[in-house]
Amino acid sequence: MSDSAPEPRPAGAEAVPLGAGTRRWLFRPPRRHGEADTGRSVSFLELFYDLVYVVLIGEAAHTLAEDFSWRGTATFAVVFGLIWIAWLNGTLFYELHGREDGHTRSLIFVQMLLLSLMAVYVGHADGDDGRTLAALYALLLALLSYQWYSVYRQDRPELRKTPRRYLIVMVVGIIVIAASVPLSADARLAVWAAFVVGWCGVECVILIFWRRTPSYDVVTETMVERFGLFIIIVLGEVVIGVVNGLTDTERSALVTTTGLLGLAVGFGFWWNYADLVSRRLPRESGHSLATWIFTHLPLTMAVAAAGAGMVGLVEHATDDRAPVSVSWLMSGSVAVMLITTVVLLPTLADYDRYPAAYKSVQTVLVVAAVVALLVGWSRPAPWLLALALLLVLFATWAFAFVRWLRQGFLINEISAGRR
Repeated sequence: MSDSAPEPRPAGAEAVPLGAGTRRWLFRPPRRHGEADTGRSVSFLELFYDLVYVVLIGEAAHTLAEDFSWRGTATFAVVFGLIWIAWLNGTLFYELHGREDGHTRSLIFVQMLLLSLMAVYVGHADGDDGRTLAALYALLLALLSYQWYSVYRQDRPELRKTPRRYLIVMVVGIIVIAASVPLSADARLAVWAAFVVGWCGVECVILIFWRRTPSYDVVTETMVERFGLFIIIVLGEVVIGVVNGLTDTERSALVTTTGLLGLAVGFGFWWNYADLVSRRLPRESGHSLATWIFTHLPLTMAVAAAGAGMVGLVEHATDDRAPVSVSWLMSGSVAVMLITTVVLLPTLADYDRYPAAYKSVQTVLVVAAVVALLVGWSRPAPWLLALALLLVLFATWAFAFVRWLRQGFLINEISAGRR
């Protein structure tokens, strides 16, 4: 045993009974609006949470890879929208109100249990499994609504107006999704589509009006990092798509080359997003913040869809021309990624510092998106399709790099320690 004296307790510190400390750790309420934790970083629990969502996205993408029809694509888009809305709710709640305690952890793990069950049914969401998926999703929304309500009931009265509206939208969403359970597959899919569009539209309006007179900061580097990390994790679907395609196809030099070119397209997604958008704070204004948040929905969806397209790209590597569905899915994913980047750039806080550089990059991105669609329309051989899309992505990044380097943009970033 040590003979050293115990360390003195810091001045002003009081001993906390073990039982009281345990209860506080397990039942402490979430942070109120405005109680920002500016010093925190993205936690291991958040990354674990995101990985569970990517399992759902992977199941949806796998189904799309097996059915490139218009119905299959529409089903993927709607189901992806449901998944992303749930992810956004969980992410923003943790960012704005979560704590590093047992209460927050318990609620997140309950969400993860529901999400894992949902992953079982996502693959056949347009059939009878859609009924169970809808029931589980309604439960998930109910849990998320409870979390938001736990913040609302402890907020100051003057801050409750916007959270009350948010809760009303969440409750309406629960009712709508629950009402879709007994419907036919087509009707249920239509209800889900209306929910995704309606929820995003209404929440955009609420966010815009709320941030006209901001009373506290909501935009943090941690939130921006979380969105960027989710994009990177979803990019893993591109790698999985190539690997699955090569695994299920008789491999040859042409097939392998096509797969590697397809994988390089995924690299092009990363290069453009990482250097043009990621790690840059959006403006605090409601319009810019709403645009920044909800534009990530089609952007992330395009990345996941490209992962599904990789499977078809590799499977048809020996064809003289890429199948129509695969060609449009790949070129469309690249075009959507480029156009959403165009929309995201003006929402960034430093856009006004380098307007000439940003606007020239936006012009090139629009032209590149048109070129990508023309490539898809022409339906070249799969390897040539992948190569052409890769060159489009590389050209946009190279132009932005050279343009910003001339403006001193990158030099300033490096000096500030951001790269």
